[in-house]
Amino acid sequence: MAGRSGNGTLPLAALTVDGLQALLQAFRQHGYRIVGPTVRDQAIVYDDIESVEGLPRGWTDEQDGGRYRLTQLGDDALFNYAVGPHSWKQFLHPPLLRLLSVERDAATVRVVPEIPPTQRFAFVGVRACELHAIGLQDRILLGGQYVDPHYSARRESTFIVAVNCGKAGGTCFCASMNTGPKVEKGFDLAITELVGEGPHVFLVEEGSDAGSAMLDEVPHRAATQDEIEAAQAVVARTAVAMGREIRSGDLRELLLGNLEHLRWEEVASRCLSCANCTMVCPTCFCTTVEDTTDLTGDHAERWRRWDSCFTMDFSYMHGGSVRASARSRYRQWMTHKLASWIDQFGTSGCVGCGRCITWCPVGIDITEEVRAIRESPATTEGSS
Repeated sequence: MAGRSGNGTLPLAALTVDGLQALLQAFRQHGYRIVGPTVRDQAIVYDDIESVEGLPRGWTDEQDGGRYRLTQLGDDALFNYAVGPHSWKQFLHPPLLRLLSVERDAATVRVVPEIPPTQRFAFVGVRACELHAIGLQDRILLGGQYVDPHYSARRESTFIVAVNCGKAGGTCFCASMNTGPKVEKGFDLAITELVGEGPHVFLVEEGSDAGSAMLDEVPHRAATQDEIEAAQAVVARTAVAMGREIRSGDLRELLLGNLEHLRWEEVASRCLSCANCTMVCPTCFCTTVEDTTDLTGDHAERWRRWDSCFTMDFSYMHGGSVRASARSRYRQWMTHKLASWIDQFGTSGCVGCGRCITWCPVGIDITEEVRAIRESPATTEGSS
């Protein structure tokens, strides 16, 4: 885990592509499992990579409500895309995790808890919005009275190489949520890719002692003033090219003051309750627990898996579901994410990555739903 926050100073070092490859080799020599962006199944996903050849060289993505397409640009850029369907959550807070197993014989019953892993991760290509998402999960799963030991073990040994965004996706709105596109803290190393007219280089900012030590192991040079200014321009261009925005200053009061707005019924008529938005969200943390047993009854296991507030069973209590309508489930998700999350954790639960818009099969746009409530008079009718 990053030892100190980045101080926001200008990057002072520069790596070539060979230098980036040397960094990956250094991770491997230190026993890290390297995870980064790669092209698979017509999307840019996060998976194990061995070298820079596994990165999405020359690929970019086109995103809009309910739409995601990859396009080959034919250049040498390695990080010229926004975000795909995966988030780093799947490695720190796995979608399926065995918690314990139980063995029974004629004389005893033995409970065997699942031991947290010891493998160390090196995440390469973490965006600013995703760093904020990891920070939110840290607060939820590490910051309270009850710490998740499995998350803690994974998180504590994770090395983060962040990337300043050089491209805003069609559904991105991190600038209006104050979560990007420039990384500010929570990283070990942060890079800005410069590709095009000049040499292909990566400007590097150190964010922790571990990052400084790792950088010392790979060939690098001091960044020039022209390169520093070019890196600043990359981030500035991205910030003004956001595909969406939300006025976030008064979201809590806006949504909690419009719990019976007619817009909830309108969006419910389109919502499929498929839970795609919660599955791709980098901050959602809801889970359920399931017990399984074999046919003999001598072996049982307890598993934790991701769950979603869009499922009927999520709010099931004796007698039925608390939120039986699509209207009430969508309202619960959106008001929790943007409003009551602030009461629980002191900040919004949305980082503006836009995944929920891109991967909604019917293209429901959370920024448009906020805008519709804001621009129309509050109307009450019926109940959920």
